[in-house]
Amino acid sequence: MLTTVLRLPSARIAVAMLAFIALITILGPSIAPYDPLENTPDALAGPSFAHWLGTDYLGRDVLSRILAGAPLSVVSTVLVATIALVVGAVPGILSVYLGSVFEWVSLRVVDTFIALPFLVFAVAMTALLGNGIVQAMVAVGLLVSPLFYRVARSATLSVARSQYVEAAILSGASTGWIVRKHVWGKILPPIAIALATTLGIGLIVIASLQFLGIGVQPPTPTWGGILASDLGYLQQQPWAPVFPTALILITVLAFNMLADAIRDAAGESGRTLLGSRNARITRARRTAAAGIALEGGLS
Repeated sequence: MLTTVLRLPSARIAVAMLAFIALITILGPSIAPYDPLENTPDALAGPSFAHWLGTDYLGRDVLSRILAGAPLSVVSTVLVATIALVVGAVPGILSVYLGSVFEWVSLRVVDTFIALPFLVFAVAMTALLGNGIVQAMVAVGLLVSPLFYRVARSATLSVARSQYVEAAILSGASTGWIVRKHVWGKILPPIAIALATTLGIGLIVIASLQFLGIGVQPPTPTWGGILASDLGYLQQQPWAPVFPTALILITVLAFNMLADAIRDAAGESGRTLLGSRNARITRARRTAAAGIALEGGLS
């Protein structure tokens, strides 16, 4: 499936954008030109050769803070999606096979999480367990997990009614073997779409919590925290929020484009698109070969 997805132009663009974000995440703290926590007298300075993106209200270099805040913002998003995947997808698959009691209990838990508002639950979790990034990630991961539960359960139900799965059950195959051999490969595309979508949603939610000072406390640099500090000085620096906002938008756009590419590649429209493109390439090659043969005959 990965090869098919990467044949789509939108997927290659999304991967290139995500590679850029990953490069910033990995190398950002080491290539930051200044200490992101160092205060200087040169506060609210505009972009210059010394400070490419200017300085904030405490004289700290904005570029250094954005680069240093990338790992915490991006890695937190990945961990949120991982928590949601494990907490949501696994019970979603098992709810089809473990009987009506487990199915009823898991559905009621999922309904409860769906009914909870994001920010209120995150604030309650941090108030109960402490204002830390781990507590914030767990809270957001739990609230996003119903998406994976619904997707995994729906895909598993469609596969569970197939004839080859019923034949495996009649043959005495265990639930674990059926899930590994028959179910997982069929439900992987919708789960991959949900994962890419959740990564975009997770970054927005994590940035929103950082904006409100939940999970990570100042002066630790994060994209949401930098955006919050910039909004207090819009009269002096109206351009300042553009830089962290642009990185958040680029990342979310890349994840959404990747989700759309996976959906296209897994669906009938994607196969039709790839088939027509391959047909055009084949015709072009045949035309070129015929031209070369004709040239050779004339000479």
